[in-house]
Amino acid sequence: MNKECTESEAIFKAEAYCSQAERCESELKIKLKQWRVPQEWWDKIINQLKADNYISSSRYVDAFVREKYRFNKWGKQKIVQALRMKQLPETLIQEAMDEIDREEYLLNLSSLIKRKMNDVKAKNEYERNGKLIRFALSRGFEMNDILLCLKQIGCSDEYLE
Repeated sequence: MNKECTESEAIFKAEAYCSQAERCESELKIKLKQWRVPQEWWDKIINQLKADNYISSSRYVDAFVREKYRFNKWGKQKIVQALRMKQLPETLIQEAMDEIDREEYLLNLSSLIKRKMNDVKAKNEYERNGKLIRFALSRGFEMNDILLCLKQIGCSDEYLE
């Protein structure tokens, strides 16, 4: 945005940006900074967008959680960390995380592990399980869920203790 931009033009541009997809305040602030909107206007713009229902933290958190665990197959820890980085309220994050269906979550994890199992090259089962565990941890899944899924798909208990 050029220096001659008015506050109403900035609001209009922010409305268009927020209409494309769910956005949170931190994402909007990044855009406002990129557009060189004066910082003294930011609060007024954000409050106007909230009043007009263009941005909603609770709606954003719900959509983010659904998208990341269903489509991107992220684990809870990775989702929570990403939401914290966007400076969203802990209460909203926890409420959205509680909405995750445990069975669907474990099915996602099992399917990821099964797919990865075909690609993993290892000398023995111990090494293979280690690689699968590291993979699942990197996707944000919790260790107890990973071990549960590994046992369910037939990995030896001997190497999982």
